[in-house]
Amino acid sequence: MKQMPIRKIRCAAYTRKSSEEGLDMDFNSLHAQRESCEAYITSQKQEGWVLVPDQYDDGGISGGTLERPALQRLLTDIEAGRIDVVVVYKIDRLSRSLMDFAKLVEVFDRHNVTFVSVTQSFNTTTSMGRLTLNILLSFAQFEREVTGERIRDKIAASRKKGMWMGGNPPLGYDVKDRKLVVNAHEAATVLMIFKRFLTVGSATLLSKDLLSEGVTSKRGKPINKGYLYKLLKNQVYIGKAVHKGKAYPGEHEAIISQDLWNKVRSIISESPRARANHTRAQTPALLKGIIFGADGRAMTPVHTKKTNKLYRYYVAAELLKGETPDGIVRRVPAGEIEAAVIDNVRGLLRAPEIVVATWRAARGHDESISEADVREALQSLDPLWDELFPTEQSRVLQLLVERVDVHPDGLDIKFRVDGLETLVSEIRGSMTEQRAA
Repeated sequence: MKQMPIRKIRCAAYTRKSSEEGLDMDFNSLHAQRESCEAYITSQKQEGWVLVPDQYDDGGISGGTLERPALQRLLTDIEAGRIDVVVVYKIDRLSRSLMDFAKLVEVFDRHNVTFVSVTQSFNTTTSMGRLTLNILLSFAQFEREVTGERIRDKIAASRKKGMWMGGNPPLGYDVKDRKLVVNAHEAATVLMIFKRFLTVGSATLLSKDLLSEGVTSKRGKPINKGYLYKLLKNQVYIGKAVHKGKAYPGEHEAIISQDLWNKVRSIISESPRARANHTRAQTPALLKGIIFGADGRAMTPVHTKKTNKLYRYYVAAELLKGETPDGIVRRVPAGEIEAAVIDNVRGLLRAPEIVVATWRAARGHDESISEADVREALQSLDPLWDELFPTEQSRVLQLLVERVDVHPDGLDIKFRVDGLETLVSEIRGSMTEQRAA
């Protein structure tokens, strides 16, 4: 009687290793897994098992995700009908997630593919095999979660002891023997930044000064406003180690004294608008030099204090000289007229005709600039206005406004188109630096 030929069963060996460590060795864990899988397939040769030529090896990839190159190729070949059996060394090589593994089994079943573990004997085509599979996988997932908890607990315990737990060291420190040590040159820069912020009181102004002076971060990038705030709030500089919002005494040496830190924090904790108002009392005259009376003569800023309250005015030159001519505005409250001019400036920055005029003027110096670039630059100033210190607000007003004429019927504002062009150039430069940092 003629013997019926044995049907070939195409087998794919899948291997995975979580860590990249050791993959460069002549014989690594992936090789060992593959050797075991191939030996098992060879042992089933009488059943018609043959190894497919393609290799499915994922090195340095966690079993907690299905987004693995070799696994995705394996699934593609299964869906194409090229594979009958998937062979692995151990069940958790395919997945450590119960949910993910359920998805894989669903794909296997849909394409009549069976699954074999070399070290764990079961058959996924039976209900008992599925139960065994789920139990084994549950333990694999449990092990993974317990390992994660242990790692998190170890990190938390180490931080509580003040130990450095890795990552990029902050400006002012280097890492030696897994500990933070002071970099003298960088530490001097950090101390300078803290002291200057105490004097300036504005991250906006200080970041501009640092940019013009060529002061950079540890990676050599410009220090922008965002980076500056992170630096000023980093408790590592007072010798603290922080974990989940709680600070612990660190093993490293402090760069900033507690007193200096407290003074800087008191400034930062104050709102930008409140800081601006505080500074405005020291530099009150935003319109100095550009505000004029009906006779064309400059009005002078004056102020007086009553019961610890500051009152500011712009006064006609004639009134200061003791003259009281008719037809002129003798005195205007500074706060009211400054607010009126600022509102006009803000409206100006949003006006389509001003955007177009500024764009046309800017193109004379930079043909690459678009109307959208100009619009973005002008509109970005509006929400930031209240964060600017009065000195910077005054500079912007002087740049944009040629003069303010006050008369009995109201006021007239004459703007500078060339000033708008300069402002757009400054804002675009600052935006480019922030994106690069």
